[in-house]
Amino acid sequence: MGSKAVVSVNLIISLCAVIFVPRGVAEMQNPQGIPGIFPPGLVPVDLVKCWWSLYNIQGCVLAISTSFLSGKFENIEAECCKAFSSLDANCWPHMFPLNPFFPPLLKENCAHIIPNSPAQN
Repeated sequence: MGSKAVVSVNLIISLCAVIFVPRGVAEMQNPQGIPGIFPPGLVPVDLVKCWWSLYNIQGCVLAISTSFLSGKFENIEAECCKAFSSLDANCWPHMFPLNPFFPPLLKENCAHIIPNSPAQN
């Protein structure tokens, strides 16, 4: 899949997530958006906070998006798993509103990549 296609898929998934988040849950507290993707004021703060820690790790969002679409987890590296596993579980419904089963699958897969992760304890 080309990089433009992957970016397009990420954008579509993010837009769907923003559309399906109920207004009361997506209460705006900070008017900053994601530069180049969403203008200020259009993204729920919780969603930005949830994704932001993954954007700081090179290739993490792409690997998770690819896994989400393909159901295969072999491209996710340990650093990305650590970041995803450290996210608050309340983020998951906002990040993956169309597939609530994906986050537990990803966390379980990450438990095999990272020794002594929370899913294994």
